[in-house]
Amino acid sequence: MFDSTTRTVVVVGAQWGDEGKGKLVDVLAERADWVVRYQGGANAGHTVHIGDTSFILHQIPSGILHPGVRCAIGNGVVLDPETLFTEVDELIADGVDVEGRLYVSERAHLVMPYHKLVDKASAASKAIGT
Repeated sequence: MFDSTTRTVVVVGAQWGDEGKGKLVDVLAERADWVVRYQGGANAGHTVHIGDTSFILHQIPSGILHPGVRCAIGNGVVLDPETLFTEVDELIADGVDVEGRLYVSERAHLVMPYHKLVDKASAASKAIGT
């Protein structure tokens, strides 16, 4: 799939997220220069198995697990800074080098702690179970 004429491969989901795009990106990521997440929130995520080690990622693209692959979190992502920093700390603790390889769009949407408090107190959230 990657050769001298193929410059870009895009994986786009057509459903609500559970159709396996993460697994496909995992397979393609080791040969990519960049893995870019362009939408979704911190509630998304999947587990990646590399050898005997498992990594659970919610915000950071799985390409970060492959040395030399740069990762970007784009403008359409709803970014939870608390989740992001927790993931970065866990990756570093597991020996994954993220320095100079993880980029975040300055236009990504942010979920702040008060957003979670407002949502938790919302009658509408209680009615639908979020």
